[in-house]
Amino acid sequence: MSLLKFFLLISCVACVAWANPTGRVVGGDDAVARQFPYQISLRRDHSHVCGGSIISSRTVLTAAHCVVMEGTTPFPAKDFTIRAGTINRIAGGIIVQVKRVTVHPDYVIYNDLALLELEEELTFSETIQPIELFEGEVPAGSDVIISGWGLTEHAGASLPIIMQWYKVTALSKTGCASKIGFYSDALICLDHPSGAGACNGDSGGPAAYEGKLVGAAGFVVIKCGSSRPDGYAKVSYNIEWIRANMV
Repeated sequence: MSLLKFFLLISCVACVAWANPTGRVVGGDDAVARQFPYQISLRRDHSHVCGGSIISSRTVLTAAHCVVMEGTTPFPAKDFTIRAGTINRIAGGIIVQVKRVTVHPDYVIYNDLALLELEEELTFSETIQPIELFEGEVPAGSDVIISGWGLTEHAGASLPIIMQWYKVTALSKTGCASKIGFYSDALICLDHPSGAGACNGDSGGPAAYEGKLVGAAGFVVIKCGSSRPDGYAKVSYNIEWIRANMV
């Protein structure tokens, strides 16, 4: 898999850059300790590649494109660890080995989800907590919180040490389609002003509404921080698959 994947829609209305494994939320604010106890840093070969969300003591939800070599075939689980319990990308918290990687069987562009089974059970605390899965549709116009250690801009920036977060806005199906030229029920579109939003390295990270997980970061349109909304894999659309495969 290339570090940055581009595809051109048949309608030619949008060029979409899939958030690649390496990367701050553009325009975000520093998180504070215990603000996002469900957020983890997914590490491949000891380096941050993506975000993820703790959904049980043994399971993390992330994006499929963070873990696949080709198609739906993942890299070996032994290549991955998570850092949990800290807002610092390179220090603090705990590091846990990934035991098994399960990629959504229907992942191509949509259904961009993967489950990570951990070697060791997490001990929950003030800094390590699971996030509940959201089962419904997020009302259009609602505030949604995104977080991660992604790039601060499309190019030329380094990864932040401290986790960033930002408040975005959920779009309706028609609102999403009008802004990016397509829509799927497997997708949740999160709107933001120019100079804000998700970026490379935020991939797989959480989008939370009323304290529940609604999406995993998937792609940005044109480039990070553009005026177009970001695309997140919708949790409620895939909730049966998630529950059937988590431990």
